[in-house]
Amino acid sequence: MAFKTDIEIAREANKRPIQEIGSKLGIPAEDLLPYGHDKAKISQSFIDGVQARKDGRLILVTAINPTPAGEGKTTTTVGLGDGLNRIGKNAAICIREASLGPCFGMKGGAAGGGYAQVVPMEEMNLHFTGDFHAITSAHNLLSAMIDNHIYWGNALEIDERRVVWRRVLDMNDRALRDTVTSLGGVANGFPRQTGFDITVASEVMAILCLATGLEDLQKRLGDIIVAYTRARKPIYARDIKADGAMTVLLKDAMQPNLVQTLENNPAFVHGGPFANIAHGCNSVIATTTALKLADYVVTEAGFGADLGAEKFMNIKCRKAGIAPDAVVIVATVRAMKMNGGVAKADLAAENVAAVEAGCANLGRHIGNVTSFGVPVVVAINHFAGDSEAEIAAVQAYVATQGSEAVLCKHWADGSAGTEALAHKVVEIAESDAAGFAPIYPDEMPLFEKIETIATSIYHADGVVADSKIRAQLKTWEEAGYGNLPVCMAKTQYSFTTDPGARGAPTGFTIPVREVRLSAGAGFIVAICGEIMTMPGLPRVPSAEQIMLNAAGNIEGLF
Repeated sequence: MAFKTDIEIAREANKRPIQEIGSKLGIPAEDLLPYGHDKAKISQSFIDGVQARKDGRLILVTAINPTPAGEGKTTTTVGLGDGLNRIGKNAAICIREASLGPCFGMKGGAAGGGYAQVVPMEEMNLHFTGDFHAITSAHNLLSAMIDNHIYWGNALEIDERRVVWRRVLDMNDRALRDTVTSLGGVANGFPRQTGFDITVASEVMAILCLATGLEDLQKRLGDIIVAYTRARKPIYARDIKADGAMTVLLKDAMQPNLVQTLENNPAFVHGGPFANIAHGCNSVIATTTALKLADYVVTEAGFGADLGAEKFMNIKCRKAGIAPDAVVIVATVRAMKMNGGVAKADLAAENVAAVEAGCANLGRHIGNVTSFGVPVVVAINHFAGDSEAEIAAVQAYVATQGSEAVLCKHWADGSAGTEALAHKVVEIAESDAAGFAPIYPDEMPLFEKIETIATSIYHADGVVADSKIRAQLKTWEEAGYGNLPVCMAKTQYSFTTDPGARGAPTGFTIPVREVRLSAGAGFIVAICGEIMTMPGLPRVPSAEQIMLNAAGNIEGLF
């Protein structure tokens, strides 16, 4: 049986005017700043005016470690939001914006799939409302102003060897990881080694996603450490006098975007830090605004629960003063089989034993999430080839972990396929069983925070880091940054730093090769193993299949 592609389904959507979607949440038309007919930004004045309202209930959707078999976390987030509306709840979803890098690399899109999508799908996966371009511009403006300051006399006495602010681009481009700038003679400045990160790894992206408003945004931008003097004194973005202009570039990008699902339910799509190299959650301002407007807010955290959910709990919730009432962990029978040792080419064949073996990965994620004091339900994202015996094996295993696995068919059936999950989520959330707490206190030393995540979440035996890294963490503690949370940059494919180690591995350590201080965002980044902050394109990138057809429509996004 041939299924329609995601883009074919999205193109057939019966979209409603964005003012009508806003009215479902009580947003007046005059407080929506339209970008065409089907997307809009929400005015800051409206956001300020709803802050006294009581919060709705917050549901986090996370997943097992991603595999080539596919898990469907965003699809489940959208499907659950639609399902909650279907059973009579006033629900909104909050997801991240798509980066052009993965769209043209491996992923091909980030707006859900099947009949559980956010639209307009094509615009969301491409330029959308221009937020990522604004972030890229603000980041690189700071880069230009640093080099310009050095060129015109270097009054701040910046040590050119200790400029720590790299440039960014929203594209996978491995050739830019390490570069030399200012070649070509005196007129072009002083040559130095630097490089590019992808925009979603930018501290400016993290700042936009954690800021509570424009005043907080400018303060955080000013707090960015861009370089050091020869005496190791930090130089901040405000010393370069860049924070004001950066805020101007980000003024519109700071306002959350409102769009709709295929079933015309409201969706906030704002911000897009990766969870493997950044904190992996949509913006605080979008989530907290949605909580003031809806009874239920369904949000997601990037990649598996060991990355996205851990950072959602330890960074976003800590910073924003919010807490989830329930967590949904997405799993698929196919991914369980891959974790159980089955090759992708052999996934079509029934293999209950492999499913049972692969469930160890799911079990570890369940235990990790419940360690934060939050109740968990598992969503089995259904694929057409799943057998009843395989589904039953997952459900039986989850029952032994003190949770419940609910079969979901939202990809094929939309909200009708998530009614059971929606009822279960409401049951859990309204039981007020959550007793959320981060897994480490603010006052814990920085290296111990890294060790806590590595041993408690990844289940590693310990952390390997040379003396320079430990000394750097101590220096930051002495400078007043010891209370910051830690953002682990690590492969998303495994609990280890080896992307090929599936399942629930034991007997490994986590090597930390570098640490970075994101003083404006308010966290320390620990870069583990071989993870890159500028990805490369695969051998056959999705970009090769993306094109305009004879009718002028986009093909190849999926």
